[in-house]
Amino acid sequence: MMENSEMEFVGKFFFWGSFLLGSICLFGYMITSWEGFVEGGILLLTFGTVINLTAAVGLLLYGAFNKPYLDSCVRGVCCMLVNIPIAVLYAFIGINIIHY
Repeated sequence: MMENSEMEFVGKFFFWGSFLLGSICLFGYMITSWEGFVEGGILLLTFGTVINLTAAVGLLLYGAFNKPYLDSCVRGVCCMLVNIPIAVLYAFIGINIIHY
């Protein structure tokens, strides 16, 4: 069985992983204008959404079947949800600075 702190760690891990990769893509392109960062950002939005959604559903299912851990699972998912407005902001900024 997982401990409460482990489920919150999962949410924080996915939050920071997505946040750092998104920041690298955005600021990497802003500094270097290398198109690879744009491609990486698009891939991150695509695959990151699928991976984070899968992790969130997994945490919620785990919490649903193990009621003592539900609060911790929801806290982990809420931490992951903070990335949504950040991703939208980064995508908006990225779209507006691309020089084709």
